[in-house]
Amino acid sequence: MYAHIVSLGVLGLEGYPVTVEAHLSGGLPKFVMVGLPDNAVKESSERVRSAVKNLHCPWPSSHITVNFAPADVRKTGSLYDLPVFIGILAAQGQMPQPGPHQAFLGELGLDGTLRPIDGTLPMALAAVRSGITELFVPAENAAEAAVAEGLTVYPARSALDVVRHLRGEQALRPAQSDGYDESGQWLGPDFCDVRGQTEARRAMEVAAAGGHNLLMVGPPGTGKSMLAKRLPGILPPLSYEEALETTAIYSVAGLVRAGTGLIRERPFRSPHHSVSSTALAGGGSMPRPGEVSLAHNGVLFLDELPEFSRDALEVLRQPLEDGRVTVSRVSGCATYPCRFMLVAAMNPCKCGYFGSGVRECTCTPSAIDRYRQRISGPLLDRIDIHVEARAVEYSDLAAETGGESSAAIRARVEAVRRLQRERYAGMGFLCNAHLPSGILRRYCRLTPVAQTMLQNAFEKMGYSARAYDRILRVARTIADLNGVETIGTAELMEALQYRRMDRPAAAK
Repeated sequence: MYAHIVSLGVLGLEGYPVTVEAHLSGGLPKFVMVGLPDNAVKESSERVRSAVKNLHCPWPSSHITVNFAPADVRKTGSLYDLPVFIGILAAQGQMPQPGPHQAFLGELGLDGTLRPIDGTLPMALAAVRSGITELFVPAENAAEAAVAEGLTVYPARSALDVVRHLRGEQALRPAQSDGYDESGQWLGPDFCDVRGQTEARRAMEVAAAGGHNLLMVGPPGTGKSMLAKRLPGILPPLSYEEALETTAIYSVAGLVRAGTGLIRERPFRSPHHSVSSTALAGGGSMPRPGEVSLAHNGVLFLDELPEFSRDALEVLRQPLEDGRVTVSRVSGCATYPCRFMLVAAMNPCKCGYFGSGVRECTCTPSAIDRYRQRISGPLLDRIDIHVEARAVEYSDLAAETGGESSAAIRARVEAVRRLQRERYAGMGFLCNAHLPSGILRRYCRLTPVAQTMLQNAFEKMGYSARAYDRILRVARTIADLNGVETIGTAELMEALQYRRMDRPAAAK
């Protein structure tokens, strides 16, 4: 007696079809699983056995062999409980053999209830690519799976619900996709709460308009964290494609709330400075997305930047440059996207008051230098904008009205981002921060006076080639905000003042 059931698996962010074969033969009763199952998959034998008996279905007194194909790819997790359950019942003739257009996912409780699983969205998208038209999942995962277009998703609370549906006794009601509205309204913290900080607010707007990385330097209590938390509110809403990518990452990480579909707000991740390099980049015995991937299409905020370990900071260099990170382990290799905006904050020295005018600094010159040297030159090169967050004046704090609202800033940012999408249509990137070096000069043309100014600054400051490119990208964004095509002295001068933390080339 034999049955085969279609299921799915996920490797990195990519789903793939899995065939679960169940064969009942003579001999002493035994339950054997083959096809590279991990421990969680092997343990499903006991969960399935208990679920079958507690749902008052017959358990075969024969040798049971379950194979997971393809057999050369390791199967992980508890999502195969439901297809194994269905396969054993179908092999006994207790229910019809499901068709190749039907796939099953779900973890079983001992009483047969279905529990939510991770990675539902990537597997649902893989089901569509494989020609599967019906997908049976736990009820908590139904909204997430229903995002995949062309797929009928059946939510079930129990394995018995699935059996009754397949027998034609009681049909399950398909889940409905709630669609996606790209005009999403920001309901988080607003920029109007920020007092003073005119220069820092302008830098945040430039960073948002061009997708640039940003570093804020200032004494404690000046509002650096407050500004960073409001950055997602001035970024454009997630497009459908961005929401799909973001939700897939969170689905694999098990961070999608039960009963929800697509993530609609840009991620904001703020790990503690004690975070390890593995937690930032991703990893583990089985590859999992790290903080850089969880911040994909959003913001990664690193507060107290020099307090992070050297290893953790240096692991950011390749993701910042490539927009993706590859995690290699003995059990497999996975590549995750990580196109995020890095926003960092730090004090000017260890005590925090060097040059602040608020309190006398107690650090020696050598201590200040050692503190700043914790941030390597190559990492600083990859941060486009360095801005000073100054102490807030009393008159600003006591003012009855705050600054400009996030909605007003967002409108300008969206207009500039729209201009960039049209300019770079079909090139594989959407904003100035990702403009490749090879075509940089075509889109970042300077007036003759601005060209001379940049040459003088380059020779005096000893900028690296990477810093030179990033100055041009920031100047291009400022020109877009100012509504001019050619970069002039005003745009270039503002871009140059955003490189305050650069060190002479010999010191890097």
